[in-house]
Amino acid sequence: MWTFTSDLEEYARVAEPFLLGDPVRNTVALTVLANLRAGMPVENPRFGWWTAGGEVRGAYFHTPPHPVGLADMPVEAVAPLMEALGGALHGVVGRVELTDEAQRVLGAPKQVVPERLYRLGTLDVPDVPGHGRFAVPADFPLLVSWYQAFAEEVATGGHDDVTDRVARRVAARELFVWEAGGAPVSLAGLSPEAGGVCRVGPVYTPPSCRRKGYGSAVTAYASGVGLAERCDEVVLFTDLGNPTSNAIYQSIGYRPVCDYAHVTYS
Repeated sequence: MWTFTSDLEEYARVAEPFLLGDPVRNTVALTVLANLRAGMPVENPRFGWWTAGGEVRGAYFHTPPHPVGLADMPVEAVAPLMEALGGALHGVVGRVELTDEAQRVLGAPKQVVPERLYRLGTLDVPDVPGHGRFAVPADFPLLVSWYQAFAEEVATGGHDDVTDRVARRVAARELFVWEAGGAPVSLAGLSPEAGGVCRVGPVYTPPSCRRKGYGSAVTAYASGVGLAERCDEVVLFTDLGNPTSNAIYQSIGYRPVCDYAHVTYS
């Protein structure tokens, strides 16, 4: 049975203990919860949890304009959720077996982006010219342009105001750059710790600076900061349609956990 609420603290009280049972697979749900508690602006958020046998066994969240997020849940919970949310959903993201069931209920989507969740094993720092550092306010215009370029490349929709997001992440020391030849050449973000887990993303290198190892270098740098200062484990998502990025992340120590999908309807 699904229970719905717009009350963040009610949702956290009931669903957070369940989400913390597997903080790696529930990294997005836990990060969203942490960001909302920290004051991330959002209009009309909705949350819910699935109970069976008197226990919470699933959860979902929706923070417009982003797609509906499916945390861990049994497959049989998906159809009642889709039916309760109505037919006007613009997107769903979650483990692939859950998004497959959502598509069965909702019909053929406009786009499906297959993704894979990786967990960092032993970090292998690549030998790449340059150095990593925290992003600073002077980087702000460049990082906004890179965020916009990244959003256009991934084309999965649901992007909020990147100017506000970059400003918040720079202030929170969540963005890192790799600098080579005296200039930033690549970007990586690192989510706040949630359940002992930080998540790398986005990772973006402008086309003129690609194929030089900068993306793997900045990812390794952000991952190292996370392990040294913030969390017990670091994870990231990749687009399975990009074999280069999947190979790069595995080369620095990331190992597959499970597959996800980002499904877009409008």
